[in-house]
Amino acid sequence: MKTRKILLPLATATACLALVACGGGEPATQAGPQADDRYGELRFQACTLAGASARSVQARCATYEVPEDPENPDGRRIALDIAWLPATEAGAGLADPVFFLAGGPGQSAVQVWPQLDPAFAEVRRQRHVVLVDQRGTGGSNQLQCDRSPLDGLDPAQPQALEAVAALARECAAALADRADPRFYTTTEAVADLEAVRQAIGAEEINLVGGSYGTRVAQQYAKRHPEHVRSIVLDGVAPNDLVVGGEFARTFEDALSLQAARCRGLPECAARFPQDPRAQLRALVERLGRAPVEVEYRDPASGESLKGTVDAGTVTGLAFMFSYMPQTAALLPLVLDEAAHGRYAPLKSLSELMVRGTSEQMSVGMQWSVVCAEDADRHDESAAAAEDTLLGPQMARMFFAMCAGWPRGSRPDDFTAPLESDVPALLLSGEMDPVTPPRYAERVLQGLPNGRHLVLQGQGHGTLALGCMPRLLGQFMETADAKSLDAGCLSRMTYVPPFTSFNGWEP
Repeated sequence: MKTRKILLPLATATACLALVACGGGEPATQAGPQADDRYGELRFQACTLAGASARSVQARCATYEVPEDPENPDGRRIALDIAWLPATEAGAGLADPVFFLAGGPGQSAVQVWPQLDPAFAEVRRQRHVVLVDQRGTGGSNQLQCDRSPLDGLDPAQPQALEAVAALARECAAALADRADPRFYTTTEAVADLEAVRQAIGAEEINLVGGSYGTRVAQQYAKRHPEHVRSIVLDGVAPNDLVVGGEFARTFEDALSLQAARCRGLPECAARFPQDPRAQLRALVERLGRAPVEVEYRDPASGESLKGTVDAGTVTGLAFMFSYMPQTAALLPLVLDEAAHGRYAPLKSLSELMVRGTSEQMSVGMQWSVVCAEDADRHDESAAAAEDTLLGPQMARMFFAMCAGWPRGSRPDDFTAPLESDVPALLLSGEMDPVTPPRYAERVLQGLPNGRHLVLQGQGHGTLALGCMPRLLGQFMETADAKSLDAGCLSRMTYVPPFTSFNGWEP
């Protein structure tokens, strides 16, 4: 098969396993020294967590120093950014708090929290929530790299991989005076979580991981089982998953599910008689041969701008749209418009999505994780991506930075499945393009006290959907996933595709 010029834009590809409903956000702002308070050994100050939306959450913030290299406690130290959200009911605050673990790799738990706080309303009645920005993200010695030199990079050209590696080398050199990227992996993050647990004096904790955060949760539960009361894994990544290695295949599977749903609806089938997957492939091939200059509206200001729509624009938008059913519902219409030569909506939406994701990830921290834990395990032949829309080029590009990025290590048993009696609740979206339900089924095999719930018609990240906040609260109260009455989830339905920009058919 000929190499096709259809790779995702790099900023989109590095969104990786992030929770889609997260957004970026601003660092926590302090509210003043009069609000000092203690949690174990740590002294906190009142602060405000502000996300990308207008929503903000009052919390208490602190920093806690740990050695950058755990084996060299007298060496350089880094400060972890921590937020504490006290239980909301008067006199509450059970001894086993909840630790939320963000996705990515590369998301800041502190910055993402405002969008997720409503999902934890029931949990927070009785329990404190603790957020620790994983080292290398947010306020914890963030490892950020400027990716703009890679804009417009053509992955079909041999020099593309070299350009990514060169950028990684330059970024590592720029960070050298304050960070050694070898020590920003999941293994060091687990040690940091254990240090924070000890500092606040909690004998047991409850872990809630989203996407890549499910890897962190499993690794912590494996290393410190005596300190874990329960785990919740939303968008489950098995320990042996090669992050980035299967995106082409899982995305293809999600497209197939979406196309089948459209064919099952008379209104959708009549409006879009051509298989959306076939239409997407045809559009990508056409733009791969001849990109199009287009005038479009800036999604933020409404200003009229000019830009280029190419194959990467289309695949990037399709991939990001597939994360959520509400955006996936727009894809057939946007593709149909583009197929008829009307590219402006596609370009505007692409700009909106890229801007929303490009600043969410600490790319250097992501590279530290991926290069130490995934890159050397990728088997291109086993990934079976040759016949997919994205092809094997996506994974090649995804791992290209490892040729220039300092690589850490992982324990010998890192990829072994978690085998534990811990009470566990596993959650999946039926149409998730990066962590499909079959991943959670694999992890469930080692968790006899676990239960897997699949939300029909949903995508990546389910904690805030429907009645899940109530079920999450009940699970935290009982630590018994099998006793949950999850019948309320049956009301979750497939979001039908838009048949016009006014919405879907009634």
